[in-house]
Amino acid sequence: MAQAAQTPDPEFRPMALADLDAVMVLERAAYPYPWTLGIFKDCLRAGYDCWVMERDGQLLGYTILSVAAGEAHLLNLCVAPAHQGRGLGRRLLEKTLQLARWHQVDTVFLEVRVSNEAARALYETAGFNEIGLRPGYYPAGDGREDAIVMARPMRFPTA
Repeated sequence: MAQAAQTPDPEFRPMALADLDAVMVLERAAYPYPWTLGIFKDCLRAGYDCWVMERDGQLLGYTILSVAAGEAHLLNLCVAPAHQGRGLGRRLLEKTLQLARWHQVDTVFLEVRVSNEAARALYETAGFNEIGLRPGYYPAGDGREDAIVMARPMRFPTA
C-alpha cells in the first residue's frame, strides 16, 4: 500500500528586508485595505518581532508583534489566502505567543475586525478575550468598520 506524501511542516524565521516584496504580494492578496510597504519597513526598523512562515521557500504567512513595557501587541498576522483553512493561522499564532512568552510579557493585545469571524474564533480558542471596541477603527467599503479589542494574559497567578 502506498503512503501519501507528508507535507513538511512550515518553517519560521525572522523577516528580512529581502522578504518585503513577497510579503506585500501576500498582504495585498489577503486584505482589501493592506498595509503599505513603508509600514512593514518601519516595523523592521523599530525592531518589532517580524517573522515569516514558509515551506519550501514559499511564503505562507507572517506575524508582527510589538513589545514594550511588559505588554505585547499583535499588529499583523496573515496567512496566504490559498493556504487558509489548514491550521496555518493557528501555527503562526502559536509562534507569536511563543515570542511573547520569550519576552516575558504579562498580556498580548490585538484588534480584529468585527466581521472577521474566522480570526475572532481563532483568537478565542487561543485564550484571547474581548475587552473593548474601537469604533470606526478599520477602513471599509461603506466607510469604517469597528474593531474588537482582545487580550490574552500570559502570566497566570500561582497557587
